[in-house]
Amino acid sequence: MEFAELREAIEKMELVDSHAHNIVPFESSFAFINSLSEATGHAVSFAPHSLSFKRNLREIAELYGTESSLDAVEQYRRSSGLQAISSKCFKAAGISAILVDDGLKLDKKHDIQWHKNFVPFVGRILRIERLAEEILDGELPDGSTWTLDAFTETFLKSLSIAAYRSGLEINPHVTREDAEIGLSEVLQSGKPVRVTNKSFIDHILTCSLEVALQFDLPLQIHTGFGDKDLDLRLSNPLHLRTLLEDTRFSGCRIVLLHASYPFSKEASYLASVYSQVYLDFGLAIPKLSVHGMISSVKELLELAPIKKVMFSTDAYATPETYYLGAKRAREVIFSVLRDACIDRDLSIAEAIEASKDIFVQNAIQLYKINLGRELFDSNASESPSYMIGTYVPEHSVSLVRIIWVDASGQHRCRVVPKKRFDNVVKKNGVGLTFACMGLTSAIDGPAEETNLTGTGEIRLMPDISTRREIPWTKQEEMVLADMHLKPGEAWEYCPREALRRVSKVLKDEFNLVMNAGFENEFYLLKKLERDGKEEWVPIDSKPYCSFSGFDAISTLFQEIIAALNSLNVVVEQLHAEAGKGQFEMALGHTACTYAADNLIFTREVVRAVASKHGLLATFVPKYALDDIGSGSHVHLSLWQNGKNVFVASDASSQHGMSKVGEEFMAGVLYHLPSILAFTAPLPNSYDRIQPNTWSGAYQCWGKENREAPLRTACPPGIPNGFVSNFEIKSFDGCANPHLGLAAIIAAGIDGLRRHLRLPGPIDANPATLEGKLQRLPKSLSESLEALQKDNVVRELIGEKLFVAIKGVRKAEIDYYSKNKDAYKQLIHRY
Repeated sequence: MEFAELREAIEKMELVDSHAHNIVPFESSFAFINSLSEATGHAVSFAPHSLSFKRNLREIAELYGTESSLDAVEQYRRSSGLQAISSKCFKAAGISAILVDDGLKLDKKHDIQWHKNFVPFVGRILRIERLAEEILDGELPDGSTWTLDAFTETFLKSLSIAAYRSGLEINPHVTREDAEIGLSEVLQSGKPVRVTNKSFIDHILTCSLEVALQFDLPLQIHTGFGDKDLDLRLSNPLHLRTLLEDTRFSGCRIVLLHASYPFSKEASYLASVYSQVYLDFGLAIPKLSVHGMISSVKELLELAPIKKVMFSTDAYATPETYYLGAKRAREVIFSVLRDACIDRDLSIAEAIEASKDIFVQNAIQLYKINLGRELFDSNASESPSYMIGTYVPEHSVSLVRIIWVDASGQHRCRVVPKKRFDNVVKKNGVGLTFACMGLTSAIDGPAEETNLTGTGEIRLMPDISTRREIPWTKQEEMVLADMHLKPGEAWEYCPREALRRVSKVLKDEFNLVMNAGFENEFYLLKKLERDGKEEWVPIDSKPYCSFSGFDAISTLFQEIIAALNSLNVVVEQLHAEAGKGQFEMALGHTACTYAADNLIFTREVVRAVASKHGLLATFVPKYALDDIGSGSHVHLSLWQNGKNVFVASDASSQHGMSKVGEEFMAGVLYHLPSILAFTAPLPNSYDRIQPNTWSGAYQCWGKENREAPLRTACPPGIPNGFVSNFEIKSFDGCANPHLGLAAIIAAGIDGLRRHLRLPGPIDANPATLEGKLQRLPKSLSESLEALQKDNVVRELIGEKLFVAIKGVRKAEIDYYSKNKDAYKQLIHRY
């Protein structure tokens, strides 16, 4: 316990990652195995037999809750999706800022802005040789031939920060003639350009040093292992002595990357005798053995001042590399500083201060990062090409919208200036009245029987992993929020916490994770004036899956899809639906917590883009009582250790699903009447759930039966007779998706606990079997009555939230029973 304070300080620290690389999408040619080893070519086949590979794979598997095998981890990655695993990895890593070297050649890599989805601050690093190649591969100035002066001028206008490819024995006095010959050789080698001529590289590096000195910018240099382009024999940082002794550059700040491994002692010596030398230990952690990582960092600290040693992950291609770099760095730095305390080199207090310097302060000071305010001042904006450690966005973000969805399913937000968000709100949240979870769809005041009033306040805490740039404004951001009584203490009424809570029960008791994929149905309405009155009418009356119906609105959907892509929300397909002006958009499946988040973002995108084009998009279940209704059907599957276990393991299964799949689905079917109080939350919802409307009006299930409320599905790639998931059709666009999914999981847990079995499937239209099948609740009143008797859902959802939901539903019933036409105003709320 002697070092508990030191360990706690290191574990809670928000890290600044001062050198990393882009993440790539799953469709990239980059293989996941390559992120766990520095091996290339044929040597990759031996990579799994290295100490670091085995350790890193095991730690990723522990994070994901899978078996410690490459196949299990890769299956989990595919089933969860890149957004989900990135959120998980960055949250576990505890990184608050990264500087990204986007010059590493990675297939289909995500741009700098994409990474801001997961980390509040992202800066850019330009490597010298890649920048030179980009310039030479581009258009020649004025259609002329490159000259050394023309190239140098263009290069310096683009320079931000440089890394070095060839040997470290740099000649800072390379002649102009040699540099011109070098440029000529580079140009003659054809395209794509690859800069390898040493004289030419030495020339542009020297020019870079001059710029760095002029604008007080640091310069990163690759040393030691980690890049096959660099001959290890020439990567010893002692080769830099000529450069370091050049008095012209004595005021520069030079960062030696990768702990200079295996030359860590040499790097430590240089940092101790040259004021301009700083050290970075990324890549050495976590790509060495535990002994190698600890000994390398200890060697760095043998002579080097602590104020000159910095953390980075050198992560690349996959979010897991960020997690591994951060996790192992915390452990290694704790071990090294603990031993320093034991050896009496440091006191506990000095060790804690040293950890802050290494993980945060040294990088902030060297790269001039300010995480609490705007990253550059008005003077710096005059020369953004020379900004170091910052990414200057195309549009300046000024506001952040903090989003929550209440018990009635309405999206709401508080908006704060970005400066205040970063300084205060990110850690402390914003205040919100208890009444916020007692509001109804008709009145912005708490319903009587919710036990929620205007007395008492919670903290609306932003979930930074959901922070996104708003694509239709480019000048604002949005973030989903949790509800806490105080920062770190979840409020029992929080919908996102309710879903996490029941998901944890499912995981802890059965080692299962529920994945979900939503289908969004909505109407697009246009404004008309009739007899001096304003009304909203459908944009067309085209039939289901009409080519012309989609063609007329395709440009709007192209904008919607582009916006969702920027938010990393996967769209699988879209089409014109059966209603007048109605469309459907199906999202990709992912872990249910992320699926619910994605659904919220999707609704906001659709509404915003439609509004931009003068249209109104509404997700109301029954916008017009004489037309087909809109649902938010959801497809559900169960996953265990990265594998879909809803599918039967062999042909002996009666229904093509596994035992756990059947029991879970049976629980959902059994509790479906009370689940409707969550998934069909308004009286208007039951105007949609009618026979012969593809909404599922009877308590039954079927195989590919779209009139059944529960339908098992067999998409392409699944053997005939097997099913991969089941669909719930009685879920609509007014439901809070977190609460709806929480109720479904609660019902599924009951089915698993009691080993419930499904009745036989219904293959006919259930409406033709009336009298033989139980009708689902025909009204919210009937569903609420079923909910009041459902002790299973009550227990798993939580008593206080359960009571609040009942109170809100009773208020909805009372209001709409007295105001028969009030449902028409719902188009402006949902």
